[in-house]
Amino acid sequence: MCLIILMEGGAKEKCPSGMDNSFILFYLQALFWPLFVLSFDIRHHNLIVNTLDISSCCVDEVAAEHVGADCIVHYGRACLSPSRRLPLMYVFERKPVVLETCVSSFRELYPNRQSHVILLYDVNYDHINDDLLALLSSEYPNISASTLHVDGELCYSHGETHGQHNVSSSQCQNGDQVVQQFGRQFVLKSGLTIEDYSVFFIGHEGATMTNFMMTWNRCSFCSFDPVTMTGRTESVSINKALMKRYYAIERAKDASVVGILVGTLGVANYLTIIEQLKETIHRAGKKSYMFAMGKLNVAKLANFLEIDIYVLIACPENSLLDSSEFYKPVVTPFEMEVACNKKREWSGEYVTDFRDLLPGGSKHVALANPDDLEDGDETDVSLITGALRMTRFSSSEPVSSSHDSSLVLRNQALTVANANTAATFLAGRSWQGLEQKLGETPVVKALEGRKGIAIAYEEEPTIDRDH
Repeated sequence: MCLIILMEGGAKEKCPSGMDNSFILFYLQALFWPLFVLSFDIRHHNLIVNTLDISSCCVDEVAAEHVGADCIVHYGRACLSPSRRLPLMYVFERKPVVLETCVSSFRELYPNRQSHVILLYDVNYDHINDDLLALLSSEYPNISASTLHVDGELCYSHGETHGQHNVSSSQCQNGDQVVQQFGRQFVLKSGLTIEDYSVFFIGHEGATMTNFMMTWNRCSFCSFDPVTMTGRTESVSINKALMKRYYAIERAKDASVVGILVGTLGVANYLTIIEQLKETIHRAGKKSYMFAMGKLNVAKLANFLEIDIYVLIACPENSLLDSSEFYKPVVTPFEMEVACNKKREWSGEYVTDFRDLLPGGSKHVALANPDDLEDGDETDVSLITGALRMTRFSSSEPVSSSHDSSLVLRNQALTVANANTAATFLAGRSWQGLEQKLGETPVVKALEGRKGIAIAYEEEPTIDRDH
């Protein structure tokens, strides 16, 4: 049996007690040293690996499989995305929180004792859940505290274990609704929806809180940072953020060539969403290419000028990538579906978890029936360039390259069956490679070139160093 221990982040990330991860690595080695000694007898092996993938919050199952691991222990921050390959155990940090200051900030932010509030935590502050709820439940009867529940796996955090199957919501016997989102589970009272609640988040401003704010963009958010010990009402304009995402959707509609970036190899169903995106992009008359390049940076993506837009397959916390520095925009699977799926309309609702888009998911929208969809073009106006664009919808299978220039008779008019976007891009480039100019240059005999080495060719004059 082989046990692999994954550490999140790099050595520069500081821990609450002032120790960096290099010290924690030494601590884990000392902690598991008895198991290393026992491994000589019982053939158990333990490896400690520092994850440095594109998503350090995700479980690196690929590294575990490379060493033949039978189970994984993930230490540090985690996005709680489900995995399916190996048994998994999470071990979170126990970062300190001054409960009195946190409760005082909560009272200032919610002076109305009848407020409906959901308590959310960063995973490293989950250990204060019971103590904080005990201090607030007597004053705020409508408070709902969340707990960590990982889909189908084992989650461990200082004596507490939770496991849950893949459900987004369910009904209790008394009519209350159980909601599970991003590894958290909480209860909504009967007759109320998530929009009737305010969210109080404990943790620093980062990807986790942004992920919740984008998903529940109709809820008000307040936060408490245990490091600075300050609470505040989140004044970040969600509408402005949604406008930026809608701009990315319009860029996706204008695109002809789409690059699918594989940003995770461990999150469950990532292969399924890739195949669904390929089908969706093809139905919209676009071409797609898949890229698996590890950690993303500007230089890597700049090598592919033919790609008009990229769609990133990653965990919910890493899907909202800031692509302002990239030459081409990077969108989420949800945004690409809004751009390519005629049945999915933009309503302000946002989805960051691509598993919700799959068949059986809470936000799944099926593609149009191929029998009801006629091949052809629809005229649309680009909100970015203001020009007319032809929105192509194809119900057939991808056409092979040998028929790229074929013409078919349809409605007594000749129509291009398959547009070659690569040729169109090449024709629009200012430099298309070296010009051969066949038949335009005179034929000359080959001439003898230089002989020797670069420091002294034979035809060069020699220098007499004696004078």
